[in-house]
Amino acid sequence: MLETLFDRFDNIVVLDTETTGFSPRREEIIELAMLRISRGGEAQEYDNFIRLSPGRSIPPKIVELTGITDAMLENEGVSKEEACADLAEMLSLERPLVVAYNAQFDLGFLYYFLNGFGKAGVLKNVHMLDALTVYRDRRPFPHKLCNAVEAYSLVSQNTHRAIDDTKATYELLCAMDAEEPDLHRYINLFGYSEKYGVSGQRISSVTYRPQGYENKTKLYLR
Repeated sequence: MLETLFDRFDNIVVLDTETTGFSPRREEIIELAMLRISRGGEAQEYDNFIRLSPGRSIPPKIVELTGITDAMLENEGVSKEEACADLAEMLSLERPLVVAYNAQFDLGFLYYFLNGFGKAGVLKNVHMLDALTVYRDRRPFPHKLCNAVEAYSLVSQNTHRAIDDTKATYELLCAMDAEEPDLHRYINLFGYSEKYGVSGQRISSVTYRPQGYENKTKLYLR
């Protein structure tokens, strides 16, 4: 499974974030989860709440969506410094590939998070794979993670909790690889809606191409 990826990488790090909002410049990460799969098949899970900056609180809509509360962050969360160190360590593994569903969103938050502690440089040589881009080429609209879970009859569910969504994304990755082993063609290639454009700041190492809701030609062939 995932042989074409492990031909190039020693570690696959599937990650997901839950945040207080949509702007990586203004909002904060409240949960960070990472699922590391090594070349030998060993799996390592990381999942932590992250305490907010003083005076910040989780908006009611985010509480309703995720079930995460201010009390959970305060009582069970780790400091930003600790979470940043763990993230930087994971991204510094031997030949890592970072995978996320709608990776543009998560990577924007991770950049500003790491940059706040002078560690954004760990992203410089990291290769990235957006599972959403692949899924858009495989199935018609709609393209939420919950739709992918249903389309591929996955066991893991999209719960809007970061660790559950990393597991669902990894399971989706394996299902799409079994369907057609071309995942390596999407490395550092992100699709975006031509109507709305690229969300957030472009990543210098990523190639961006417009991608429609129903695609007859693979994005890497355009």
